[in-house]
Amino acid sequence: MPKWNDYVQEARDRGSLAAELFMAISTPAAPPEMVKEILPRHLAYQLELQNAHKLAFAGPLSDDSGENMLGAGMMIYSAATLEEARALADADPMHAEGGRSYTIRRWLVNEGHIPTALRPLLEN
Repeated sequence: MPKWNDYVQEARDRGSLAAELFMAISTPAAPPEMVKEILPRHLAYQLELQNAHKLAFAGPLSDDSGENMLGAGMMIYSAATLEEARALADADPMHAEGGRSYTIRRWLVNEGHIPTALRPLLEN
């Protein structure tokens, strides 16, 4: 497998969008009552990130059937580096207060239509 930065350059060279974002999957790490208590602070934090153009998308995930709430969520961060994205996730009250834990990965958006409203997020 190529190194990440080498692959990003290859994608750019072939004319792909090559817009790097960061995907965090957030999973419950505490009882539902605690998660619910943290939720207002978590949502306020996400609004701050959205207004600062650091949060592209966020929301809950279903279970595999698509019929039930899983209790997990996904956030797509716009950050200059993986370290910055981790810092954004770490500062989320849901993670900082132990309601959820997360995993984070780089995500390279190579194809698709980027709506005009999202373009500022991708111009790091």
